[in-house]
Parts: sequence; C-alpha cells; structure tokens
Amino acid sequence: MVLLSMFVIGAAIGGARHPRQYRADPPVTSSLDQFRLMPDMIGGTPPDVYFALGKPYESTAYDLSQGKRLYSWFGCPTCHGDGRGGTGPSFLDGWWFYGSEMVSVVASIRDGRPHGMPAFANQMTSDQIWQLAGYVRTIGAYSALYTAPSRNDDKHTRPAENRAPAATLFEEGPAGFRSDRGVWP
Repeated sequence: MVLLSMFVIGAAIGGARHPRQYRADPPVTSSLDQFRLMPDMIGGTPPDVYFALGKPYESTAYDLSQGKRLYSWFGCPTCHGDGRGGTGPSFLDGWWFYGSEMVSVVASIRDGRPHGMPAFANQMTSDQIWQLAGYVRTIGAYSALYTAPSRNDDKHTRPAENRAPAATLFEEGPAGFRSDRGVWP
C-alpha cells in the first residue's frame, strides 16, 4: 500500500513538472540580429543587448548544449568534422578565416561565406544561430571554460570541449603569418 501511494505521489509530481522551454523575447531576438561587422566582414561589435544579457550563448551550459545539438543536426561535422576540419576549415588550429569573435562566427553561420559555407538564416532562428556560434567557439578555445555542453555518447576522438582541446592539441597561435589563412587567432 505504501509503495502504491509513493508511486501515485511520484507520478503526480512528475506530471506537474513542465519541460524546460527557453526562448528569448521577440524584441531581444530582433536586437541580436542588429550586430555590426567591420567593412572587411572580419570582426565586429555585438549588440548592446548581448552584453546586458551577460553573454548567455557562450557562458551557459544549456545554450552550449543546444549549440552542440545543432552542430550535429545541421550537418556541421560533414565539413568541419569534430573540429579538426575536413572539406571545411578546422576550428582547432588557431586560424579563423573571418575572425574568432562571437559576432564573426554568428555572421558566418547566418550569412554564409564564400567557397562553401552556406547561409543558415532561413533554416535557424536567431537564438539557434547564437547557440551554435557559442558552441563552435568552445571547440577551438585555448582556455578551459567553467561551463561545458553535455557529454556525447559517441566514440570520442578528442577531449571534451571544457578541457580546452585546442590547448592540448596545438600550440597557441600560428608559427608564422600566412596571409592566405585569414586573421591572427
């Protein structure tokens, strides 16, 4: 009888709990789309609302986990692999063609880039683009973050994102300047 009553109470509590829903307000979302890029499309300035929110897309485990999920769902490993590159550029070698700032990565995802990077503005929401950009930045981070995306159940080919894979696999920065590879890391 006690077991049955515990089961009923547990079911009632479990049924009352709602799944976590995260969505930015429409004014915030429209503000996130108003970032400014430099004339050469490398680097830029995030919108003020991004700083007012506390840079959530690169500092909360939830957003990084969502970014990791999106990385897989939208086929990013097809070109970029686990971050080491493939037909697309590597995120681990310190060379980011259009800059490693959050705004540059967001612009690359949203608007696409020449020579193969498609635009995802019509396939993803602004929140999703910023979440994916936050995750991509953790792949090539030179210092470990205190937040990390969720763990994969797949076979691991490199250390977890919160273990600073770029720091363990490569020396920080390039050996010399190569103008064909983009800006300095």
